[in-house]
Amino acid sequence: MKRLMAAATLLLAVAGCGTSGGEQARTVTVLAAASLTEPFGAIERAFEAANPGVDVKISYQGSSALAQQIVNGAPADVFASADTENMDKVTGAGLADGTPTVFATNRLMIVVRPGNPKRITGLADLARADVTLVLCAPKVPCGAAARRAAGTTPLRPASEEQDVKAVLNKVRAGEADAGLVYVTDVRSAGAAVRGVDFPESAGAINRYPIAAISRAPRAGLGRAFLAMVTSPAGRAELDRFGFGAP
Repeated sequence: MKRLMAAATLLLAVAGCGTSGGEQARTVTVLAAASLTEPFGAIERAFEAANPGVDVKISYQGSSALAQQIVNGAPADVFASADTENMDKVTGAGLADGTPTVFATNRLMIVVRPGNPKRITGLADLARADVTLVLCAPKVPCGAAARRAAGTTPLRPASEEQDVKAVLNKVRAGEADAGLVYVTDVRSAGAAVRGVDFPESAGAINRYPIAAISRAPRAGLGRAFLAMVTSPAGRAELDRFGFGAP
C-alpha cells in the first residue's frame, strides 16, 4: 500500500495535477472491465490516500457496455477494457487520447461449486445434459473468449450474462453448475468456488488495453491514474490478483 501511495503522489505531481488549490475535491472517472474490480480497487484506494481531495469513481461493467457508453457521450477520463476489440470502438470514434497501452493479460478457467459436485474436469463436460452452464454474452470479452476456446465443442448456456462477475456469482450462489470466467475471478472468490484448468484456454488469451479519453473532464487526473496502473507499483497489484504481464 505504501509503495502504491508513493507512486500515486509522484505520478500526480509529474502530470501537473497536484491536489492544492483548484484540484481540491476533483473527481477522476474511470470506466473499467468488471474483471479489474480487485486490482483497480486497490489502486483507487492508494491514489486517493496519497492525494487528499481527489476522488476516484470507477464504474465496473462489461467492456462492450462501457465502450458504447463512451461512444454515446458518457463522461469519462479513463477506459480500461478486457479486450482490444472494444477499445477499438473507442479509438475508431476518435475518443482515445493517444495510443492505448496494453497493461495486462488474462485467461479463462472453468468455475464450479466447492467440491465440484458434477465432477467437471474439462471443456467437454460443460456440454453434458446434466450440467447447467452460464457464460458471458458473446459481445462481452469473456463471452467472446469462451467461444474461441470452445471451438467445435457445443456449449449451450442456460443464460448469457453481461459481465464476468455475473457468471461467477451465479455459480457461487448455486444457480449454475459451471461457468467460464477468468483465472483472476476464481482467485478473488477464494473458497466460495473452485477452478478447473483446461488446455484450450491457452488459445483465447485476453489482452487488456487502457487509454485516457480525449474529451476527459479531468484529463490530468486521468493521465495520472493511467500512469499509476502501468507503473511498477500498479503491475505489482495486477500480479497479486493473478493478471498476466502484457
